[in-house]
Amino acid sequence: MSSSLASVSTAEESGDTSPQQKQSKKPKYSRFTQQELPACKPLLTPGIVIGIFALIAVVFIPIGLASLSASESVVEVVDRYDADCVPSDMQGRELDFIQNSSTNKTCTRRLIIPKTMKSPVHIYYELDNFYQNHRRYVKSRSDKQLLNPSKEGETKICAPEGNTPDGKPIVPCGLIAWSLFNDTYTFSVNSKIIQVNKKNIAWASDRSHKFSKDVYPKNFQKGALIGGGKLNESIPLSEQEDLIVWMRTAALPTFRKLYGRIEEDLLANEEITVVIDNNYNTYSFGGKKKLVLSTASWIGGKNSFLGVAYLTVGGLCLSLALGFIILYLFKPRTLGDPSYLSWNRNPSASAD
Repeated sequence: MSSSLASVSTAEESGDTSPQQKQSKKPKYSRFTQQELPACKPLLTPGIVIGIFALIAVVFIPIGLASLSASESVVEVVDRYDADCVPSDMQGRELDFIQNSSTNKTCTRRLIIPKTMKSPVHIYYELDNFYQNHRRYVKSRSDKQLLNPSKEGETKICAPEGNTPDGKPIVPCGLIAWSLFNDTYTFSVNSKIIQVNKKNIAWASDRSHKFSKDVYPKNFQKGALIGGGKLNESIPLSEQEDLIVWMRTAALPTFRKLYGRIEEDLLANEEITVVIDNNYNTYSFGGKKKLVLSTASWIGGKNSFLGVAYLTVGGLCLSLALGFIILYLFKPRTLGDPSYLSWNRNPSASAD
């Protein structure tokens, strides 16, 4: 036995190893494979855990209070008009009313401003039960056509609103553009018209990167079906901001889209007269239409969800921090005490 071991060691020293020894699958030594790299191994002591929870509470609770305060400072007026703007003799026949081109669809509403609304006052239209996130609806558009005048014929994906009956391409094509919102609002105070600014209501990135200044509407709302609003054929798509706002589809069935801005203050208890052209058909699918006037704060419009979320998380962390403090004071535990190990707490079980 000793002679064989000596021969093996002599063979290794001389480099004479067998093929099996040369093809050894033993990994080459490295600090990475042997897990010998330096690493951080934090020890979560009671003090560190309590400190982390307390820090989160200290940061989140003030942010939540500030967010709620900002949301409460927003003044908002919401008026649902789809039902009231149907004449009394057409009640129960709303679909006949909206589809009949000869009926008078003008409606006058009066809004009372509850608090002074500092300019700019944002004007939104709100739709309910309108699923802009439907897969077929979202895909029914041609981004190539919107950007490049030489791609006007790229309308395959826009069916059924891709081409006119005589085969001419519709620009812009697709169901999204075809269903463009077309209610209009005119505001006045004491018979004085309030000007509505409709410039820069769309995202600047959409105007510059998604809609070309060299593409003009063609054959729009001239197909077999007539949908929503019409477009001025002498204005390029990059300047048709109502269309751009509408074509940024909403994720939820209830959504608001910016209509314009009022660049003057609206005083408390002031009566605003709104003349509405009630053209958009929401009656066929049981939808609702609302007109919204709203100011804005540093977090945007009126929305208490963000503040409530921060306060909920901050309050939960504060409760946990206080609970751990009480537990640590009344039932302290020495860190690293081996008596808490299961085999030390039950020696008979470990002996078995």
